[in-house]
Amino acid sequence: MTSSAPRATTSPSAEEYRHELYPYRSKEEFLEGTIGFIREALEGGEAVVVAVPEHKASLLRSELSEDGAVHYVDTTKVARHPGRLIGAWREWIDEHAARGRPVRGIGESAWEDARSQAELEELRYHEWLLNKAFAAGPTWWLLCPYDTGSERAALAQMSRCHPAIRTAGRSEPNTTYDPQTPFDFTPLGHSCDPYEEFLYTSGDLPALREKIAACAEQLGLGDRRLRELRLAATEVATNSIRHGGGQGVLRTWSEDHRLVCEFRDAGYIADPLAGRSRPDRTQIGGRGLWLVHQLCDLVEIRSTPDEGTTIRLHTELPA
Repeated sequence: MTSSAPRATTSPSAEEYRHELYPYRSKEEFLEGTIGFIREALEGGEAVVVAVPEHKASLLRSELSEDGAVHYVDTTKVARHPGRLIGAWREWIDEHAARGRPVRGIGESAWEDARSQAELEELRYHEWLLNKAFAAGPTWWLLCPYDTGSERAALAQMSRCHPAIRTAGRSEPNTTYDPQTPFDFTPLGHSCDPYEEFLYTSGDLPALREKIAACAEQLGLGDRRLRELRLAATEVATNSIRHGGGQGVLRTWSEDHRLVCEFRDAGYIADPLAGRSRPDRTQIGGRGLWLVHQLCDLVEIRSTPDEGTTIRLHTELPA
């Protein structure tokens, strides 16, 4: 049995979302920090939701009694889709918060399973967006374990996404986190040669779908996945026409065993959380981008008032 870490000296206030980074270097350190966090919660009568890769969940199950006090959620459908993670956390937390108990969560992204640098960047962006997504509630406390021994580890970048850091069982404010600082995106890579380009405007959606279908079929993409991509592309291009100056530019190419469809227009998406959570019945707008995140394997959105909007849709190609 792994020994628990010393109890933390601070707790979230009654009306606060708390987001902590927990750097660790070994299986033993992972267990020490997470089990200590879980035991603090259980002793305080709090619910615990664990969303980690399955092999990490198995480690925790082997150290904790299976009495139902810790709720392990299935991350299979969202683990490799950064744009779906905030919506999933909302559902998991709302389910347990509705029972009237304070909630703690443990969330670790499957960094080692990331399929590209673009996916790693979107996972990191998700960590930063969590602070905005839950700033207005509900109240809960999220611990994010992060393996600093990974070859892809970028601890300094991750630190800038978390208001607090946990070390040796203690939670301390993170002096490198500034809520007013914009996210430091890595610039999008250049379009891969050769690529196809198509200028579209009102009335060009059928031709745009045909362009994408022709490119996809050359790369072996068809049936359901092609239908999903065509629908996602229609949603993005329609937004360009309605909100992006009436026109846009489509580029398509293959990269890292994926078909990439890039849309550029002169519009601006002011809400960085657009499309990240399931729209409710009364919500006006926002359904298109949510649908796009559900249909594509990865979605990259870059938008500024000066440079307009670029959206890249990634669809995995058949092996």
